[in-house]
Amino acid sequence: MSVDAATVRKIAHLARIAVKDDEVAHLQGELNAMLAFVEQLSEVDVTGVEPMTSVTPMRMKERDDVVTDGEIADIVVANAPMTEDHFFQVPKVVE
Repeated sequence: MSVDAATVRKIAHLARIAVKDDEVAHLQGELNAMLAFVEQLSEVDVTGVEPMTSVTPMRMKERDDVVTDGEIADIVVANAPMTEDHFFQVPKVVE
């Protein structure tokens, strides 16, 4: 896959990054180098290789999946201009 100058400008626009015309060629080269590296990685045979969380074998820490309110409702709404019973109040905007 190759990126042209128009694609570089479109990516910059979507990312809300200001790119000058003299920078487009350099960024085009950088993006093409990244894509070439990704294509090179896709050539590696990974059949039989299990996903890893680290280079050393370890189990992920687990915790109970319990829904709580965090017990900090007063802190959460402390800076709100209007609250009621630990809820944010906002002005009515739809009639």
